Amino acid sequence: MERLIKGDQVVVTTGKDRGKQGEILNRGNDGKFLVQGINLVKKHTKPNPAMGTVGGIVDKEMPIQGSNLALLNPATGKGEKTGFKILDDGRKVRMFKSNGEVVGV
Repeated sequence: MERLIKGDQVVVTTGKDRGKQGEILNRGNDGKFLVQGINLVKKHTKPNPAMGTVGGIVDKEMPIQGSNLALLNPATGKGEKTGFKILDDGRKVRMFKSNGEVVGV
C-alpha cells in the first residue's frame, strides 16, 4: 500500500508552491506525482494543423517529488503525516498520525 495514491487531495510542504493544494492526477515509478495546478511550467508548442493544435506558450504541470507532499486532512484542513494500521479483519489501511483517523475506507 502506498502513502499517496491517485485522487488524493494533497498540500505542498516545500518549494515554490508551498501551501498550495491539489489533487493527484498520476504517479510515476520514480516516486514523483503529477498534481493538478502544482509545479506549472511554460512550454512553447509548435502549431500542428493535422491535430488541430494552435502554437504558443502553454502552462503544463510537471511532476513533483512525493516527499514534498502531505495528505490533506479534511477535518483540520491541513496537510498531515500518514501511517498504516491493520484492522481487526486483517485489512491494511492508511491513517492520520495526529488523530488516528482512518483515510478512505
